[in-house]
Amino acid sequence: MKPEDYEEILDLWLNTPGMGLNESDDSKEGITAYLKRNPNTCFVARKGARIVGVILSGHDGRRGFIHHTAVAVSERKQGIGSALVNAALKSLKQEGIKKVALVVFRNNETGDAFWEKQGFSIREDLNYRNKALANLVRIDT
Repeated sequence: MKPEDYEEILDLWLNTPGMGLNESDDSKEGITAYLKRNPNTCFVARKGARIVGVILSGHDGRRGFIHHTAVAVSERKQGIGSALVNAALKSLKQEGIKKVALVVFRNNETGDAFWEKQGFSIREDLNYRNKALANLVRIDT
């Protein structure tokens, strides 16, 4: 994935049901900063010249994280999502990461089923918490 892919990726995210974005982290500047920090772990899938899939993944040196994985609705059930996940996991493993986490909105049944099929389990022993350090405007699809 490259910063030049941003407009097409944003369009894919905005047209994927169940996504949760915000105008700061998911702005062109925010994604460019993420790619700068994680240059080898984010991928797009193309069909011809068109981007049909994307996975944003990275790490903090200890744990890997996956964000904003999407495949165009018209291109699903062809192995694109699984290929993106495999590429991300392989690249994270090459960078020494041994465990990867992600978050799925409870109402995103399609996404939740996909991640379960990929071997990601639900942790019942955790409470997920966050704190915004800036005012973030959510964009739910």
